[in-house]
Amino acid sequence: AGAAWPSKPIRWVVPYPPGGPSDMVARLLGSKLAERVGQAVVIENRPGGAGNIGVEYVMKAAPDGHTIVYAVPGIILNPFIVKSSPDYRYLAPVIQLANASWVLLASTGFAPKTVAEVIAAVKAKPGTVSCGSSGGLPTVACEWLRSYARAEMIMVMYKGQGPALNALMGGEINLLFDGVSTAAAQVKAGRVRPLASLNSRRGGEIFADLPTMAETIPGFELVTFHGVMAPAATPRDIVSRLNREFAAVLAQPDVRQRLTEAGYEVVASSVEAFDDVLRRDTAKYGRILKEAGIKPE
Repeated sequence: AGAAWPSKPIRWVVPYPPGGPSDMVARLLGSKLAERVGQAVVIENRPGGAGNIGVEYVMKAAPDGHTIVYAVPGIILNPFIVKSSPDYRYLAPVIQLANASWVLLASTGFAPKTVAEVIAAVKAKPGTVSCGSSGGLPTVACEWLRSYARAEMIMVMYKGQGPALNALMGGEINLLFDGVSTAAAQVKAGRVRPLASLNSRRGGEIFADLPTMAETIPGFELVTFHGVMAPAATPRDIVSRLNREFAAVLAQPDVRQRLTEAGYEVVASSVEAFDDVLRRDTAKYGRILKEAGIKPE
């Protein structure tokens, strides 16, 4: 079976709207993957349900290596947040492509300039400060901030990080946790303000001198994996081949350069290492959400 793969175009489902970080990476890697395997790689955006719609679609697809899904932490987080979310264990890990750094952004009209000032504002006027999200990691971060402040915040859900960032630029919301890759251009243009990074220490390509969340809220660190998964019953040899082909694409200097410039750390993991990350992160985020008192709704 493995030798015949791929025998037709590969559909790479991105469970978020066009223009977001996952979409950008998928389009960059998809064209390079197509060159290597001699078949078209079609990027298919299937947004909705905080990413659940695209994930469920791939779970039910033929397990022959011709339908794969772009995986970010929403895939393991949604069962904790959104009722009747699909269980990611019905998917097989293929590869962790990269890690993405996150930042806390504020709208230009929002007064607080530091994380400590944000917390003070939330405490001073409960239920007035708003935090945007598209499910997954941004929701965890908003809830973590809320539970630390021990006061109500307004949570506003969007279909993807793109629409949420537009809302922040328009002043419809006060705060948004977003990936460095998409935030950088808007920060440079002065349309939003960065308050803190979610890395364990200061530094990085883009926001080198930005304070970390953990400097104010101990342990507040979140890094996003970007990866690829396939339907669970996909033959092992096809999963291995997919892993090798993606790793070869990620080894290309121009690809590495584009990802690094966009704020990603290239990982190119083994199948097993990505499986470990999924398990470890599921335990970590489950604990955070439990402590924040979050139940699926």
